[in-house]
Amino acid sequence: MAWNVFKFCTALRGLGSIMILLVLGIVGVTYYALVLCNYGPALLAATGALEALVALAVLLLFHFLLVMLLWSYFSVVFTDPGGVPPNWRPDVDEERAETAPLSTTELSDTGSPRIRYCRKCNQLKPPRCHHCSVCGRCVLKMDHHCVWVVNCVGALNYKFFLLFLFYTFLETALVTLSLLPHFIAFFSDVEIPGTPGALATTFLTFVLNLAFTLSVLGFMIMHAYEKKPTPFWKYDLGRKRNFAQVFGNNKWYWFIPSYSEEDLRIIPALQGLDYPVRSDFDGQGF
Repeated sequence: MAWNVFKFCTALRGLGSIMILLVLGIVGVTYYALVLCNYGPALLAATGALEALVALAVLLLFHFLLVMLLWSYFSVVFTDPGGVPPNWRPDVDEERAETAPLSTTELSDTGSPRIRYCRKCNQLKPPRCHHCSVCGRCVLKMDHHCVWVVNCVGALNYKFFLLFLFYTFLETALVTLSLLPHFIAFFSDVEIPGTPGALATTFLTFVLNLAFTLSVLGFMIMHAYEKKPTPFWKYDLGRKRNFAQVFGNNKWYWFIPSYSEEDLRIIPALQGLDYPVRSDFDGQGF
């Protein structure tokens, strides 16, 4: 029996709020284990300045990263990744880097090699735009459909997705390191204070956060060193310019899920329809 990929896509759409609740559930369990079961009580019961300072530092950093993680996460969830505007038409064949204007005949010919056409959406496709079978539409600069954010990752929310990965890595790494002494204590002869439920939650939280730390790190590396279609891909502008095409030029906005008005105005790629190519910077270096 053949596997029907479209039924699988329908099932992914059906996950919806379940995945959001799962993410919030993991955050809740982690918060309970780190703050309420361990470092909150440790701060209140601290007998020395150093012990209190360590507990306070862990709690402050944890809450800061948690705010940034959730801000980035819901920015990805609720930001439209970008769709093709109604009646969009290319002026030239941008995919093939041809400067000759497209004729009316070519625009109406869905089989022309000089245009990209989606037969599912029955519309023309801008450069780097792809059809998402889960969302059921074409998405600008589509990267992938992520079940964790219940949304496509595309031109308008790619930065927010990368920040979500970044803050998830920092948060889970912090939790893993903070709970490591408690995890080691499970395998020693030392009596561990706390109820059985709290101890079990601490153990589970350590294992979960360690797993997420390693998996998210791998995912971040994959995005940072993503394989290019060709050795001299025309959209590869060099590390600095590639970074600006996603995060903008304003350094104050690099680590928050937002853009400055100036960056939105001067960097067309942030709108998902117009992308500079290597030839635009010939002689300027990369």
